[in-house]
Amino acid sequence: MDELQLIAERTGSVPLAESDALGAARARLMAEIAATETENVAPLKNRRRWVWTGVGAAGLAAAITAVVALAPAGMEPPTAAADPVAVLRAAAAAALKTPDKSPKPGQFVYTKTEQPDGVRESWLSADGTHDGLIKMPDGSADLVPGCRNGRAQVYKGAEPLKGVTEPCTPRPGYRPDLPTDVDAMFAHLNGDNADHSGEKGDYNAMGKDVLALANETYLPAAVRAALYGAAAKVPGLRAVDHVKDAAGRPGVGITWPLRPEDDPKVAKPTMIVFAADTFLYLGGNGTAVTASGVVDAVGQRP
Repeated sequence: MDELQLIAERTGSVPLAESDALGAARARLMAEIAATETENVAPLKNRRRWVWTGVGAAGLAAAITAVVALAPAGMEPPTAAADPVAVLRAAAAAALKTPDKSPKPGQFVYTKTEQPDGVRESWLSADGTHDGLIKMPDGSADLVPGCRNGRAQVYKGAEPLKGVTEPCTPRPGYRPDLPTDVDAMFAHLNGDNADHSGEKGDYNAMGKDVLALANETYLPAAVRAALYGAAAKVPGLRAVDHVKDAAGRPGVGITWPLRPEDDPKVAKPTMIVFAADTFLYLGGNGTAVTASGVVDAVGQRP
């Protein structure tokens, strides 16, 4: 049986768990994860796939099932549906099964996201050298100038200023350049580069960076799997049951830890949401990717 189907079936309908049983189940889960790390999940650079053996997948599914629980009334946040590491690894396995398509340099990565204030659509140049466009929920549009030979056209509103350019670095919508190795991806997300927005060790900021890459960037399957695998290395993650993305689709959420100096009454942890049955990426608690693909021109939709 497919390991993702097995996990989904085991977590589909589970009764409430008592706190004592939940603690014991969590201990068993962590033992399963430790065993899986060393025996059953292996990143293979040459094949760019993670191999899950049958025993490891079944054991992981059973461990996830063992800790599924609902929080008592009034308790916030709700009790985790599964260990976050297990969820993220299931998401990585699901990502590896998605079909890969390599956009051509002249094509565009299209993404439609639902947000609390409306729908956002983006057309980003696959190689970063062509002008893209972002349609905002309020109906306005932002041009995304392409970067060619280190220079980008300067616009005033929607009109290009003749002969006026500025220095730039291409920001491609297609990212085959990112690591396919989990450790290398983790280092990249912590490194000094355009994909890193916070200080080293600011894991909530890293969560936002993961969300940004997952949302409007076309990632090869092996890269997306490495992204979720790298996220699983972050300490202090939590898995939260019965959440919804911005489109109202149910799923399981993963939250990143706040910094010690953050006020939990003001700061909100970043959340990424995966479908509870397939572990495919849905979005966040403030965004939902409802359509995506590769098109030949700005304005086209898949």
